[in-house]
Amino acid sequence: MRPAVAASLLALALVRGASASEVPGAVLVLEADPGSPGSDPAGAPPRFVLMKDGELFVGGTERFEAGRLDKTESSALLKKADAVRRLRLSSPVSFEGDASRTARLRLLEGKPLEIVVKGDPAQGSPALAPLASLLTDLLRYDHPSLRPYEPASFALTAREARLIGGCRAWSFGFPITEALSAPRTVAAEDANGWPTGARPASVCVDSHRYVVTLRPLLPGERP
Repeated sequence: MRPAVAASLLALALVRGASASEVPGAVLVLEADPGSPGSDPAGAPPRFVLMKDGELFVGGTERFEAGRLDKTESSALLKKADAVRRLRLSSPVSFEGDASRTARLRLLEGKPLEIVVKGDPAQGSPALAPLASLLTDLLRYDHPSLRPYEPASFALTAREARLIGGCRAWSFGFPITEALSAPRTVAAEDANGWPTGARPASVCVDSHRYVVTLRPLLPGERP
């Protein structure tokens, strides 16, 4: 398998694996590979989350900002989502450009629809214009109401692997092996001092090395 293809498949698997949980009340969710050097998609916050009541969360490499849209703003986004539904696309959808760029769009109002996207939306065909337009808007979304959001808890995941450099000791109140098969929820105060979001930590336990991520959770979300 070519390295570029292998990297694309790995990133896609991590984006999908990181988002196994659901956000109660969400109607529109976009998850995307953070793409920054050394980042780990398993810990990346969703790039964009719109709730039924207009509450808004915009994610970056490590954390969220929270805000609120009025009814007109929220309806405008949902109309663009409806235009994507009418395309009746089969997932995954591939745009031109870097195939290692991966994202997952979930439309959750009514019958849920999930579309996995690879490539650069700016290089899409005219037939895919509604999808490209929505993705472009969400990936760079800004709003005057946005303020930093401090999560109450994180989803901790671990896998046995090595990162370049040193490693830190395990400090949580459960064996690291419990986080290998499924994420564990940890309180924000317990995660103090640890890298969060897509910034992974290297951990040494006995003779084993692990990569650990702490993904910030939204209100009511469970990993």
